[in-house]
Amino acid sequence: METQNSAPEAMEALNIAVLTVSDTRTEESDRSGALLVERLEGDGHRLVEKRIVADDMYRIRAVVAEWIASPEVQVVITTGGTGFTGRDSTPEAVSVLFDKAIEGFGERFRQLSGDEIGSSTIQSRCLGGLANATVIFCLPGSTGACRTGWDCLLAEQLDSRHKPCNFANLVIPGRGQHG
Repeated sequence: METQNSAPEAMEALNIAVLTVSDTRTEESDRSGALLVERLEGDGHRLVEKRIVADDMYRIRAVVAEWIASPEVQVVITTGGTGFTGRDSTPEAVSVLFDKAIEGFGERFRQLSGDEIGSSTIQSRCLGGLANATVIFCLPGSTGACRTGWDCLLAEQLDSRHKPCNFANLVIPGRGQHG
């Protein structure tokens, strides 16, 4: 509890990896991945790694599994591959890796997104989960969706000071339940 003489609680920076899922984007054209990096660093977190991978279920799964296994990565954020068209396969690639699904993440994202894009939000298969003390969030590929996801959900949920609860405290060693 904060008293008049105590300093406000400091936010604990998290180690975050960003994966853009796309058959066409390059580092130069990846506006969604760049926005996520800008937002997470602007909020005081650390970018551990950023990659772009083709929308191929096994390539996506391999990268995310590598990051889940890394003690250095506390959060994985993917962008892209969450729709219903052609090769969209991020949910199929990533959901099998979860120890626990974060059902409310996709539900809340679609609720917020509905205010922006109306009924088209039902075609978003964004999702979240927890695996090996790593939280994973899979966002759609549009820059607007990444902005909504970060600004309206992830910024608070990855801030160790957010009350009554947040995901940061699940992945910070010594605070949550690991393993």
